[in-house]
Amino acid sequence: MNIPRQISRRTFLRGAGVTLALPLLDAMLPGGRAEETKSAPPRRLICIDATLGLHAANFFPRETGRDYALTPYLEAVKDFREDFTVFSGLSHPEVDGGHASLASFLSSAPHPAAASFKNTVTLDQFAVEKLVPDTRFTSLQLTSGKTSNSISFTSAGVMIPAEEKPSALFRRLFVNGTPGEVETEMGRLRQGGSIMDTVLGEARRFQNNLGTRDREKLDEYFTSVREVEQRLHRAQDWAQKPKPAVDVAPPADIPDPADLVGRTKAMFNLIHLALQTDSTRFVTLNLEGHNLVPPIEGVSIDWHSLSHHGQSPEKLAQLRLLELAQMETLAGLLGELRQSREAGGTLLDRTMVLFGSNLGNASSHDTRNLPVLLAGGGFKHGQHLAFDRAHNEPLANLYVTMLQRLGVEAEKFGSGTGTLRGFERV
Repeated sequence: MNIPRQISRRTFLRGAGVTLALPLLDAMLPGGRAEETKSAPPRRLICIDATLGLHAANFFPRETGRDYALTPYLEAVKDFREDFTVFSGLSHPEVDGGHASLASFLSSAPHPAAASFKNTVTLDQFAVEKLVPDTRFTSLQLTSGKTSNSISFTSAGVMIPAEEKPSALFRRLFVNGTPGEVETEMGRLRQGGSIMDTVLGEARRFQNNLGTRDREKLDEYFTSVREVEQRLHRAQDWAQKPKPAVDVAPPADIPDPADLVGRTKAMFNLIHLALQTDSTRFVTLNLEGHNLVPPIEGVSIDWHSLSHHGQSPEKLAQLRLLELAQMETLAGLLGELRQSREAGGTLLDRTMVLFGSNLGNASSHDTRNLPVLLAGGGFKHGQHLAFDRAHNEPLANLYVTMLQRLGVEAEKFGSGTGTLRGFERV
């Protein structure tokens, strides 16, 4: 396989039933070295909504600015303190309706619980429309829950269904070919095989023509693919074991719908690979709450009941364990993005990770003072940016700032009338 000095950005490794996209390599850029070219890798966006909120006392710092003391939840992501900003005093004007506000989290469309409600375009889809990314998937809509509910809506206000199965997403990302080839490959994977085995010969020939840094980057990427496969194999093993006794019938084909941490980690692993291979640049993930008890030590009450704690000390203690597990899982995603090198920087440098909730206080269905954290993406992070908790700043002003960072020429979006004060680019 003869590799020219500059190879195509759209280079793939292929085997029977498999198409494996490659990460951005120096050899794909003009001149062959990232530091010597003005051609920058693309900017990306991940939006994550924890649908049952985050307990404010454990999330928001008391101090503002850069010298704030870490709260219990921020302690879980302390290794990334200089890579994120935490916001308080943000919400969507006229967005009410408790749980119904999920539909408006990325759009800010007013009164989502009203019978006449019609949603507007969400942040991710607005960016897709304006930037028209040249990727296999213009965007991915995912959920950690047991339904296809997503937080992405088209310009016509129609929800784009979310993918709930990591195995199905893995197949969409990496398995290609005739129906027979796809079934053969998936059967082999179910038996513990690896996609890397299928493309190994071509991968070796490809690597022989690359520089040392590119070979190291490919080794890192191939290792990530194998690790994700191994995690999926372990998840399939769990499907053969007895499920926990819960008062809800488990949905078909989902091994453990209560496993919040496991399901979220599986999606985060695949999000990392999808961005690393430039299979997509826009991802939304609905961290869906439900009435099941997650398999987290110390938690014996279902997630929904915990979110409606009514200040019960027992419920608050268990809610803290559950939400802390969510934050630790987020730290894992940020770590994967920061470890992936790209064009003299990291994948996190070019990826905005929005993590928050459509509920400010789930116990009272309050949609004010939303918990919001934004990591990566090329901003001056490391601060708690606080706004008036009695008269909130529009969250959509942050969205305008994010759109401009993506390269979208937008002065307004939803209820946003401009960029967010005090939040600056690098």
